[in-house]
Amino acid sequence: MKRLLVFPLFLALAFSLIASAQTPAAPVPSAPMPAGATAPPEVGLAKIGVVAFQVAVSQTNEFQRAFTDLQKKWDPKRQQLKVLSDDIDKITKDLQTQGDKLSDAERVSRAKTLDDKKKQFDRQQGDAQSDFQQEMQDLYAGTASKVYDVLSNYAQKNGYTLVLDISSQQTPVLYALPITDVTKPVIEAYNAKSGVPPLPAATAAPAGTPGPSISPKAPSAPKPAAPKTPPGQ
Repeated sequence: MKRLLVFPLFLALAFSLIASAQTPAAPVPSAPMPAGATAPPEVGLAKIGVVAFQVAVSQTNEFQRAFTDLQKKWDPKRQQLKVLSDDIDKITKDLQTQGDKLSDAERVSRAKTLDDKKKQFDRQQGDAQSDFQQEMQDLYAGTASKVYDVLSNYAQKNGYTLVLDISSQQTPVLYALPITDVTKPVIEAYNAKSGVPPLPAATAAPAGTPGPSISPKAPSAPKPAAPKTPPGQ
């Protein structure tokens, strides 16, 4: 999220505040305050927290339920692609085991049928994967925006001057005490605010952003391209 891009700037500011607090500076004469003006509040030491933001989003009750509904919506298409994949496997196996017993015309006809079905599979799988990923991105973005608002409110109420996202493997955070991790309390605060109950244990999605593929693998057909961002990973 764009608002999260300001975190590195906040981190630099926090370090500068700590350094300035540890190194006494020469007093600088201040200009007299205008009549009726209020003195600005003093800035204390920074209170820093960390959050696995993607995990927080994907583990909210609201996201888990929406993701389960999205899976159900795409199950028919997933089954349709599986049927086509199985058909491709059968034709391929038949050509491999019976090819020498077929006439040239029959062999050419089956080979053309196989090629057409492979192209059909690739096209439908690609379209379905693209549409599925777009719906996943829309679902994540919509939930993430609201989770950010809860996180911001939680940080302000608890005196945090900086919260770093540790979701990415490229995070600059090398070490943080468990007490600084606000992921769980943010999830709990979001669930309380949304009022959405959790999924039953038997249907709950796994921790983290879930990511089943929209289509089955077709072993004998050209391998479908792996999704760039599988839903939930």
